Amino acid sequence: MSIDWHGYDAQIFFDELISSPGNARLPARRLTSHLSKLGDDEIQLRRDMAQVTIEEMGVTFTVYSEEGNIDRAWPFDIIPRIISAKQWGVLDLGLQQRLKALNCFIDDVYHEQNIVKDGIFPGDILKDSKNFRPECVGVSPPFGVWANICGTDLVRDDSGKFYVLEDNLRVPSGVAYMLENRSITKRVLPELFENDRILPIGDYPARLFDMLAALSPRKIKNPEIVILTPGIYNSAYFEHAFLAQQMGVELVEGRDLQVSEDDKVYMRTIGGLERVDVIYRRIDDMFLDPECFEKSSVLGVPGLMRAWRAGNVALANAPGAGVADDKVVYAFVPQMIEYYLNEKPIIENVKTWLCDDPEQRAYVLDNLDSLVVKPANESGGYGMLIGPHSTKRQQDEFTRLIKASPRNYIAQPTLKLSVCPTLVDGGKLEPRHLDLRPFILQADDIYVTSGGLTRVAMERGSLVVNSSQGGGSKDTWIVDTEAR
Repeated sequence: MSIDWHGYDAQIFFDELISSPGNARLPARRLTSHLSKLGDDEIQLRRDMAQVTIEEMGVTFTVYSEEGNIDRAWPFDIIPRIISAKQWGVLDLGLQQRLKALNCFIDDVYHEQNIVKDGIFPGDILKDSKNFRPECVGVSPPFGVWANICGTDLVRDDSGKFYVLEDNLRVPSGVAYMLENRSITKRVLPELFENDRILPIGDYPARLFDMLAALSPRKIKNPEIVILTPGIYNSAYFEHAFLAQQMGVELVEGRDLQVSEDDKVYMRTIGGLERVDVIYRRIDDMFLDPECFEKSSVLGVPGLMRAWRAGNVALANAPGAGVADDKVVYAFVPQMIEYYLNEKPIIENVKTWLCDDPEQRAYVLDNLDSLVVKPANESGGYGMLIGPHSTKRQQDEFTRLIKASPRNYIAQPTLKLSVCPTLVDGGKLEPRHLDLRPFILQADDIYVTSGGLTRVAMERGSLVVNSSQGGGSKDTWIVDTEAR
């Protein structure tokens, strides 16, 4: 027995690997041919090897439930998701274009607000933004870039076309899992990495380090860079520790830092105080500085905003960047691209209805059973209504929520998300829905990962891919089919 690609049926969905039963798409042919030659015992051995590797590496994530928060081993499927390098080249340009425009928007709204004055972006939406920080008005971060690290979520519809689903510009997570997915796959399927057709991703920590170093206010050879974490109980702590180790920088908590009277940041070390130049912060704005934001916060550093505004320390991402991390603002990104860059968007948005608009709200309320409704500022898949999978009671509740706070809700069509063959219990192949989060870095230049974090809905028919709600993951291969 071996994997039977002829018996695999993606049904009505676009499949990332298989174009029709038994026929692989060009970038996936080598993979599918190889897997079809492995017997059931060998496939199970590879799956077991992946699980052992995950446990050895200590790759964990947190599932939030009514019973409490539970750390679990990373759910991983050994069959990768594959995209051609030619197609990725277009997406790469589109992701660069999008982040450039978003950073122009953020810089504009904290300075002249020309996009509002020119009638492109509604002032009321900005006025009601939960993530607009008046404390950031007039600040100019290095290179005019506020969101230095972005995780943009991409999805494909039933035609195979890519769309941007959302932008994550505050403290985007997941890149460590992207890197670990590749490490696991190299152990499990090493024979498929013997040529260089699968584009590498291992340079991300070096790229991240160089980007952070470029932000340093002191133009010295070895600026002091730290990662500021909320601590071991944070769901992304594994990633914080992983990136600190990979970059060779210190992982610190708020209590490890202090701000001097002359507004400089220092790290407490056994050798005394050491000046800090750049902070890659993994703490939300409101907990960064109790002098400026949430006064009861013990996670941040008193005086940190003073030091940042004085230009004595760089923060990535900059406070206030979340003003563009809003699903209502998302709807205007195509207009931003045209306004700031004078270009047409390379990657389209998913069609979006804004509940703040009376006409669009009426349509949404009349079609709750077929739409996906999302709150403007939630993340992780929380607070959503997935219309086709909802009950009448849930729809009534969302009618109440939308009417009470229309600015806080958007709606989108229920996309027929693409699928990928996934090994389930018993070694059977079944289609599972997935999305993709590439990571984009911007400082003095811009860089996009070759692929990203593929998240998979592990339940049959589910559209929820978030790991915090039980989703899993796959390695993402960008394959150069034109390489010799």
